[in-house]
Amino acid sequence: MGTSTRGGSLAPGGVVGDGRYRLLAQFGIDERAGAHLWRARDGQLRRDVALTMLVGDPADAEAARLGRRTLERAAHAAKFNHPGVARVLDVLSLGNGISSSEGLLGIVVAEWTKGTDLIDLVAERPAEPATAARMVQALAESVELAHQSGLVLGLDHPQRLRLTPDGRLRLAFPGPLPDATLRDDVKALGAVLYLLLTGRWALQGGPPAVPAAPRSPTGRVVPPKSLEPRVPQELSALAVRTIEDGGHGGIRTSAAILRMLEQAAEAEERTRLISKDPSVDPDGTVWTTKRPVKDAARRRKLALGVTVLVVAAVGILAWLGMMAISFFQDDPGASGPKVNLAEQSTARQQPPPEDKQQPAKPPAGATGQPVTPADVAVYNPEGEGDSVDEAGLAIDGDPATAWRTDEYKQQFPTFKSGVGLVATFEQPINLSKVRITAESPGTAVEIRVADEANPPLDATRVVASGSLDGTETELSLQQPASTRYVFVWITTLSGEAPEHASEIGEVTFLPAA
Repeated sequence: MGTSTRGGSLAPGGVVGDGRYRLLAQFGIDERAGAHLWRARDGQLRRDVALTMLVGDPADAEAARLGRRTLERAAHAAKFNHPGVARVLDVLSLGNGISSSEGLLGIVVAEWTKGTDLIDLVAERPAEPATAARMVQALAESVELAHQSGLVLGLDHPQRLRLTPDGRLRLAFPGPLPDATLRDDVKALGAVLYLLLTGRWALQGGPPAVPAAPRSPTGRVVPPKSLEPRVPQELSALAVRTIEDGGHGGIRTSAAILRMLEQAAEAEERTRLISKDPSVDPDGTVWTTKRPVKDAARRRKLALGVTVLVVAAVGILAWLGMMAISFFQDDPGASGPKVNLAEQSTARQQPPPEDKQQPAKPPAGATGQPVTPADVAVYNPEGEGDSVDEAGLAIDGDPATAWRTDEYKQQFPTFKSGVGLVATFEQPINLSKVRITAESPGTAVEIRVADEANPPLDATRVVASGSLDGTETELSLQQPASTRYVFVWITTLSGEAPEHASEIGEVTFLPAA
């Protein structure tokens, strides 16, 4: 059923904005401001847009004043550009894009955000704690940048947020409340984290379809860990400390939230490493002396490395033997036909015959010596990277040491499009091939290049791709590419649900000959 206004009703197929925008589907109502959230079609530019429509009586002076304040804030936010916030395209007011018969105080027009409703995301079950932390961390980055510019985003209503196909939470329907503050944005980050962890909304004014967070007899929000035991204590405390206004140890800035999320990610990484420590028995007994690591993948890598060394040693010994034989055969005192020393001296004084042949050109696809990058780092344009402290293991020359992704319950791109490494070279190299040593069958990899070390994914260019189905895989470029920045981008992880993960033992970069 549509929403009644002075001009009729807001229903799919209706038009607003003096007939420019045709309504397609409603995505929620923020009752606190009378803001109706719609997807619509721009008839002039023929594109879908997000409309935040302020429904109200223009004759109501107070309502009109509050509506103007929201529109002013939205217009100011049009200068802000960040992937976590939909770009404001236009702001319509009474007499300026809105006729008096429409029953509207104003409309904020923003670019349409493809993806999933946040409410739909948690309706079936809460998100995994690690996934929730990454999603809120990316959203907190946009809040922090907006606050540095003096902007209030107004994301304290879950229906204003959407999850993009690359796993990023985005403010899809801009238009902050007239009296919203920076503190409201910070509390909203805690509420979003609480919602992802528990499926419940912890602030006032949430949508009716979302259960409210339970509270203790003193009025405090019940910690997420009390509702979902799998939630780490660090994340549970972070959510509560961000939402609550009073008491000691409260979190009041988005910068503090970012620091806490980083600490929680580090704690989770330590927990993951400890849980895989072979010195810990299944019954929980910890031995003071570590037993040998029974890792078949590492044994295969070690055997491969030893084999290469043995083959190289045999080759060197064979070469030295041939040189010795050649030396004694050329010795004039050695047994064999006698040589006229005078003739030999004359022959040695004569210049060798001129070689008329041109130097042989290297065959197509030939490569030169491997080039070691000056630096390697984890590349994740959607937030915090995986195992950032272990990135250097992928270029340390030892295939037995590896950089490993986090473990994911679901395959890419459910929560993000991928993760990878970026290698930076001191000077541009004419890249021809990339050789990857790994024991991660089924891993799909793209080799990308770009003009900077940390660009958006769509600013990189794919030059090769393939699947890591053996111990060593070579990905060849169709044409050599001159670049300083090479990205090894994983689009499909190895393993099966609920343990998707990939590791890379060594990456070798081969320039064209």
